[in-house]
Amino acid sequence: MKEQQGSNRISPGVIAAVSAAVIAVTAGVAFFGSKSDKNNPPVAIPVPEAGQLQPSENRLANEQNAEIFWLQDTGTGLKLVPQTVQVKAVGKSPNQVLEGAFQQLLAGPTEGTDSTTIPKGTKLLGVKEASDGIHVNLSEEFTSGGGSSSMMGRVGQVVYTATALDKNAKVYIEVDGKPLEVLGGEGLELEQPLTRETFDKNYSL
Repeated sequence: MKEQQGSNRISPGVIAAVSAAVIAVTAGVAFFGSKSDKNNPPVAIPVPEAGQLQPSENRLANEQNAEIFWLQDTGTGLKLVPQTVQVKAVGKSPNQVLEGAFQQLLAGPTEGTDSTTIPKGTKLLGVKEASDGIHVNLSEEFTSGGGSSSMMGRVGQVVYTATALDKNAKVYIEVDGKPLEVLGGEGLELEQPLTRETFDKNYSL
């Protein structure tokens, strides 16, 4: 019995050899790991600062919704119908929003059954929100062509588009920088400033 127990014992020499092997392997792993870290330093991944937007987010942040107005034939007359569009406006500037809206309005409708009576080639010379109202400066083409319905229709498009941000705002229509008092050969008189309320009351589509 004593001989059996003696045969199961591990000699001190074997234990020392195993321990030495473990220490050697551990040291080797640490050495290669350290060498690997030196050859492949950690890569810094840039993290956007708080409040900093990515390019796509900047693009979205610089686009604002606006409304432009077209004319639709009801069978007995015309009616103004809105279309929501996106315009570029840094800092949500009202002047930039209106400018972008009028650029799309003057380009004309691209789809649907809506129409415009604003003459082709009419250019936006300027639009600004001032203390007395919104001033819309158009090129001379705005006054050309069409009968009374066409004249009233285009005035309504300008007034309603200009007041998309403030439905109660006053609108001054100018041509080449001068107040527009009479429009077209039929002599449509404009009592400025115009509002949505006064347009609906005085000009029947």
